[in-house]
Formats: sequence, C-alpha cells, structure tokens
Amino acid sequence: MRSVLVAVLFLFTLFTIPAFSAAIEARIDISKQQMKVYQYGRLKHVWKVSTGKSGYGTPTGSWRPTRMHRKYYSKKYHGAAMPHAIFFRGGYAIHGTSSIKRLGRTASHGCVRLHPSNAQTLFNMVKRVGPSNAKVRIVR
Repeated sequence: MRSVLVAVLFLFTLFTIPAFSAAIEARIDISKQQMKVYQYGRLKHVWKVSTGKSGYGTPTGSWRPTRMHRKYYSKKYHGAAMPHAIFFRGGYAIHGTSSIKRLGRTASHGCVRLHPSNAQTLFNMVKRVGPSNAKVRIVR
C-alpha cells in the first residue's frame, strides 16, 4: 500500500508541477520591456523594466547571479544608486531605479532596471533560495 501511495504522489508531482531549471527565474523580454518572475516553474510576478537605451545594449542569454548587494553604487556611472542589485554578467545587473516613470521603455546603460519595491522582492526571493538556484534569462 505504501509503495502505491508513493507512486501516486510521484505521478501527481510529475504532472502538476511544471519543469524548472531553477527555483527562481527572471525572464526579461527586451522587446516588451517586461520581466516575468517564475518560482519553481510557476509565474509569480510580471513587472515593467527598463533595459539598455540606444548605444547601451543589454546582453541576451542565460546566467546565474554572480553577486548580490542590498545597497550598491556604480563605480562606472558617477556613483549612481543601484539598490537590490543582482549582478549576472560582469557589470550588468538587475536593480531598482528612482526613474520609475521610464519603466516600460529603454533607459539604462545596459542594466535591467525595476521599480524599487519589485527589485527588493526579487532580491529577497533570490536570497532565500541562493544565487546558485536562480537564473536570469534575457531575450529580444
């Protein structure tokens, strides 16, 4: 009886939980200027973003976060505040912005900007599962 119950639970899990490659996945669509956040394969959040403006492209591809900082100030762009920064490729990061009126259109120097409260939410989600269990995917 116990083995039947285990088999039923396994099949239930197999067919009801979507496949996932990371506990948290941030999918950024540059053409839509939008981020979808998935937790264990299930859509949790859809947010407006700002990615690289003309002359400052945002890279496409998939990465794991490399480092995270609750408070970070750009060394390259005159000490600009980058709250709740999640770095994923060199100097590229997902972070909060004070330019919330520009969300939904290109505006950055290549980073992915979010509303500060959304950046904090994402930061906390990634912190909870660990950067090695998170993924950043950017498409055009």
